[in-house]
Amino acid sequence: MRAFAMFMHKELRLQGDGEDVKDICTGTDRYCMFKTGPVLFISLSYGIGIPSISIMLHEFIKLLHHARCCDVIIIRIGTSGGIGIAPGSVVITDTAVDSFFQPRFEQVILDNVVTRSTELDKELAEELFNRSKEIPNFPTLIGHTMCQGRLDRALCSFSKEKKNIEMESTVFAAMCGVCVNLSHDVLMGYQQRLQLLISNFIKKQLGLCDQMS
Repeated sequence: MRAFAMFMHKELRLQGDGEDVKDICTGTDRYCMFKTGPVLFISLSYGIGIPSISIMLHEFIKLLHHARCCDVIIIRIGTSGGIGIAPGSVVITDTAVDSFFQPRFEQVILDNVVTRSTELDKELAEELFNRSKEIPNFPTLIGHTMCQGRLDRALCSFSKEKKNIEMESTVFAAMCGVCVNLSHDVLMGYQQRLQLLISNFIKKQLGLCDQMS
């Protein structure tokens, strides 16, 4: 994520070389945070999927509230297992679904089952997709992302044949923005595609579209 922050520093043509970008959450092992211009980057060492990202999102949303931020766009980038698509394809999630293929996130709060929609911002997904068309050799599609459990738990009731697609999308979609995933097979090099796409989108939002790289 620091490398992404340095990349954005260059893309936004900020002063300096970006080498002084530092983790503003240093000293904690919960997550790393970097800020470049108006862009805030968070790298989460989660390990347990929904519980970890849920904690981070609650803390992050409260941080945004106390900082009086407005018109915030939250984008998750990460990896997922793709079905029937080429390795390295960028998948922009328009809807996150649970193991029953339903667009919902259920949570038990005290004695109530609270169900939230996991439909994502369709206009934002389309905007990202349109930006991807401007980048050569950039296989991109819009699709659903399934959120399932992990295979490395002490007690696991499903097998490798029931693929572990992704682990955080439903709670992320229930709480905030759009989810951008990279198929999991060949990461190095491919992961920069996500950064390039998000970079181009951010520059357009900031009115810097004439500085596309």
